[in-house]
Amino acid sequence: MHHCSFRLAKLPILHPLTSNFTTWRSLVPVKKAFIGGEWVTGSSRKTFPVYNPSTEALITEVPALTSTEVNAAVSSAAEAQKTWAAKTAGERAFVIRRWADVLRAQTPLLAELITTENGKVDSDARGEIASAIAALEWYAEEAKRTYGCIIPSTSIPNRRLLVNYQPVGVVAMITPWNFPLSMITRKAGAALAAGCSVVLKPADETPLTALAAAFLATTEAGMDGRLLNVVTVPAGPAGAEMVGNIFCSHPLIRQIGFTGSTQVGKKLYTAAAAHMKRATLELGGNAPFIVFESADLPKAVDQLVASKFRCSGQTCICANRILVQESIYDQFVLLLTESVSKLKFGVHQGPLINKTALNKVSKLVESAISEGAVPTIGGKPVSDDRKGFFYPPSVLRNCTPTMACGREEIFGPVAPIISFRTEDEALEIANSTPYGLAGYMFSRDTAQCWRVAEGLQAGLVGVNSGIVSTPEAPFGGVKQSGIGREGGPHALTEFMDVKYVCWADIN
Repeated sequence: MHHCSFRLAKLPILHPLTSNFTTWRSLVPVKKAFIGGEWVTGSSRKTFPVYNPSTEALITEVPALTSTEVNAAVSSAAEAQKTWAAKTAGERAFVIRRWADVLRAQTPLLAELITTENGKVDSDARGEIASAIAALEWYAEEAKRTYGCIIPSTSIPNRRLLVNYQPVGVVAMITPWNFPLSMITRKAGAALAAGCSVVLKPADETPLTALAAAFLATTEAGMDGRLLNVVTVPAGPAGAEMVGNIFCSHPLIRQIGFTGSTQVGKKLYTAAAAHMKRATLELGGNAPFIVFESADLPKAVDQLVASKFRCSGQTCICANRILVQESIYDQFVLLLTESVSKLKFGVHQGPLINKTALNKVSKLVESAISEGAVPTIGGKPVSDDRKGFFYPPSVLRNCTPTMACGREEIFGPVAPIISFRTEDEALEIANSTPYGLAGYMFSRDTAQCWRVAEGLQAGLVGVNSGIVSTPEAPFGGVKQSGIGREGGPHALTEFMDVKYVCWADIN
């Protein structure tokens, strides 16, 4: 008799979650980036500043890395990826779940850090951390569920057709400033769970949260530091172009993940295509929020405030064009204005990210007013002597779809209200944009809900809900709002190749 023997994978023995960090600065080594498991200053010895958008004060500086360091990060990631991919799904899931546990344990410090460099209020910062943790927990479980299949042969006997999934390899990622933590875990968590390694370029405005995330993943959660590299390159177009060219052309990088503007996304997509690299792109939006006359108006107002004014209106899926049926227009504007009047700086609303963002929002509002829009609250910047890039929560009535605030993504706490008469007109206005990320509609008419939800040209649709993003559902847009999906049951396969094996002569 032959005895069957097998070896169980040994999970790492890690210390309890009791590290005594007293400040977020303990999580971010001073003026260093993270490459190949090492905290480095970079060969140029140059740095760029990071500012607090609430006070305009300098927080710290981070290294302005050169192409030498970026290339080193790619090589390190490629070396570590082979070992990581060879581990069992359970081993990878253990590390990713541990990362989630560490983030949860350090929520107070991370919330303070996000508030400091991004400006969002504490409740929004903690909400982002909860979302980041939920994504990692989802991916840790999905790591165990990348099932293959066996396809029956339909014509040739004595063979089996096997399909399985394998990680693509090194994934380069560029993340935005508006969700400096959750955008990282939503992308990198899936790639790592799939068996890939990551080279991450965070936004110039918010690199500290990315560095803290890497610090906790490697120092506290036991992740191989070469798997999650964080490169901080010179702020501005030159640094972005340098790192973008390397990410799109380096032979060891097999996929690009990007969240940001459609303009930049198109450039990356074109460059990646020249080298046959896959790309997952989450780009701009111009979300319609449609309120029909049968809607529960108080609920629609509450959900609009939650969608439009979260993170001071600086989210890619926030309501951008509010379409309200003519018969309830005045009542809705009154209810919304009353609700918005309760939003306070420092409690519900933070600043915009920088002066450029503040000027853009101001100009959009000024343009709308010059064309006939009427502010019922807000509508002009706060006093000039106040520090920080604050714009008051604003409601504009008498807006039209042709105004700039109806055509462009506002990315600020301004709600333009547009009137419509019929369902067909509402859908025509909603879809009259090159973007198609999110859309929302409110109605008590079930048949209407089905029609409009199916008629909206958007990757995400909220029916009687202004909050739709969740890790167990796919996130992504149509038209010029992106390619691919993050989250959901197929999130890991975005970072995996499909391999077909034909096995003949099995008898």
